[in-house]
Amino acid sequence: MIPYKKRILKNGLTVVVNRDHTSKLSAVNLLYKVGARNEDPNRTGFAHLFEHLMFRGTRDVPFFDLPVQMASGEDNAFTNNDYTNFYLTLPVDNLETALWLESDRMQGLWITPEKLETEKRVVIEEFRQRYLNQPYGDQTMLLRELAYTTHPYRWATIGRSTDHIEGATLEEVEHFYRTFYRPSNAVLALSADRDEEALLDLAEQWFGHLNDTPICHQSIPQEPRQEQARLKIVERDVPATTISIAYHMGDRLSKDFCTGDLVSDLLSGGDSSRLYQHLVKEQRLFASVNAYISGDVDPGLFILTGQLLPTTSEEQAIEAFEREIEALKHEQPSAYELEKVKNKFEANTLFGELNVMNKAMNLCYYEFLGDLALVNREIDEYRSIDADRIFEFADRIFRTENSSTLIYRAR
Repeated sequence: MIPYKKRILKNGLTVVVNRDHTSKLSAVNLLYKVGARNEDPNRTGFAHLFEHLMFRGTRDVPFFDLPVQMASGEDNAFTNNDYTNFYLTLPVDNLETALWLESDRMQGLWITPEKLETEKRVVIEEFRQRYLNQPYGDQTMLLRELAYTTHPYRWATIGRSTDHIEGATLEEVEHFYRTFYRPSNAVLALSADRDEEALLDLAEQWFGHLNDTPICHQSIPQEPRQEQARLKIVERDVPATTISIAYHMGDRLSKDFCTGDLVSDLLSGGDSSRLYQHLVKEQRLFASVNAYISGDVDPGLFILTGQLLPTTSEEQAIEAFEREIEALKHEQPSAYELEKVKNKFEANTLFGELNVMNKAMNLCYYEFLGDLALVNREIDEYRSIDADRIFEFADRIFRTENSSTLIYRAR
């Protein structure tokens, strides 16, 4: 349970605070409601590029990391398809250092042609190293392109092509900044051993004076219902063939999310899971297997993936996955199986809440989703899942016409 208080400032910034009596550290998390799904299809990778640019300093603070280090703090950030997240931890007495720095760069970022070119080179090199120049690097990109035809989830956070970043102009980047980096498009969360009203007042002091100019965003095109199975085969210089099968499922706030997450753990949550026991240990068809959900805010994907052993044909591998799917549709999971995966989720959640940074990050995230109270209700959501709900999910989601299969064939 994470107790919290919430306030929306006059400029639209949403602030959520938590008093943590157990930590000597304070955490500041600032989430901007911009990710890869908000990008122009012809100018992708901007959200990730901006994650880099936000550390390049302002006119008042030329080197963002230096004051953080002087305050005995740590900072970092990440971007995904739905949002961009910046976080800092530092001693409670130095909390205002973080608020000063974040409020300063929310509107005072100093983007020069030289800084832009430097970060463009960094991002392009990251793209090449992580996605183009290593085995299996483009596998998830290919699966996205196969599963999505319309929604911006069809490209990865890094972008569709290095050309999009290479061709980015200073004017385009500044427009992106003005559009998305503003108070009403952000959520700020603080967790520290301070009175909650005092924390809210600190947020008001440091952010309340910032101006906000709401800008109308283009609506995000939604993915149409998939009515036909898709297949893509590529050949690459990799050690072994892998097969990935993606199924469309509901959004983050639907019942599909918790159910899909629990089902993925039934299938691949450790060495006692079904896929490992049946397909790796007993039938010896795969070297490794996995099942997971993409975890997106808009309707996402349930993904099965496995690396084939040299003696396994692609047809055998696909048939093996299909058998496990059919079992989910018709064979009731044991009480032990269900309890095991539910206990795992509850333990991970409760353990995560011991960390002051996780508290601030979770408060930001659930507020961004539009259901802040879910941060304290989701364990109950998982606990309520029964065999009938798993049957319904499996029957509705795991349909052949709802599948996209990528065969990543070793040459």
